[in-house]
Amino acid sequence: MTEGGPTMKRSHKEDLRLYDLRCMICCAVLVLIAAIRPLHAQDILPGSLSCHTGGADCDTLCLYSQRTDTVSVPLITFPAAFRQMKENVLTDSLGILNPFWEKLRLSRLGASADTLRIVHVGDSHIRGHIFPRTTGALMQDTFGAVSYTDVGINGAFCTTFTRPDRIADIAALHPDLLILSFGTNESHNRRYNTMLHYRQMDDLVRMLREKLPNVPMLMTTPPGSYESFRQRRRRRTYKINPRTAVAVQTIRRYADENGLAVWDMYEILGGIHRACLNWQEAGLMRPDHVHYLPDGYRLQGELFCQALLKAYNDYVEY
Repeated sequence: MTEGGPTMKRSHKEDLRLYDLRCMICCAVLVLIAAIRPLHAQDILPGSLSCHTGGADCDTLCLYSQRTDTVSVPLITFPAAFRQMKENVLTDSLGILNPFWEKLRLSRLGASADTLRIVHVGDSHIRGHIFPRTTGALMQDTFGAVSYTDVGINGAFCTTFTRPDRIADIAALHPDLLILSFGTNESHNRRYNTMLHYRQMDDLVRMLREKLPNVPMLMTTPPGSYESFRQRRRRRTYKINPRTAVAVQTIRRYADENGLAVWDMYEILGGIHRACLNWQEAGLMRPDHVHYLPDGYRLQGELFCQALLKAYNDYVEY
């Protein structure tokens, strides 16, 4: 019995320690359970985000989610001879073309059943049909309900269309967008005068606006061209027409000062240094060094459509 006494005391102390340990464990478990219980709320799916609050991130997410009406912009393969080109974009800092882009957007989304009418007026580059009809076919493939009408006259200056009957014919087409492509023939006059060219453009645009007051207008600049020289008993030689660059600047200045958009094909395809050489070295110009082979005009039409599609996407993404 004496020997068993100390053993009983040690066993009792151990029991007390075990009891205390169990109590501590139970308390710890209860604390953990209490801490974990509020996390059950995470099982509930959060409500949809609202963009009516002031969070910048939320606004960005909502804008991104609405960008479903952009279109694919095709890539264009250039001939190896083409160098020193610029970005193929329209210049429209005032948003002159925005009403037209909005009509296109609504048509593409099915909110409008109207056929949008594009009318392209110009000189022999337009009269040859390949350039404008390439653009028109690509626009129709992209947007569907688009008609693209070209009205060109060989050898035309912008003043060629200032006759009242020709203005009436253009107005009768009821365009939603009017494109004006001149400058080649103006710049081939060796007595070319920038002030006269400016006034002639103004006469045409003023007469068109009287008949079509709410129609946005877009000007294009001419591609590069050469002028020819021939001395007695010598072969004809060709030299880059130096007045084309001056005519291009006059067109751009007029458009900027009078609320027209511009597609500067001349500058985009090489400007004063390469606009002529690119086409000539690629073998895309006709022997007269003014007009272009079908592949050249098709490339111009593809480029113009690409610039239009980029501008449309810029509008719907804004």
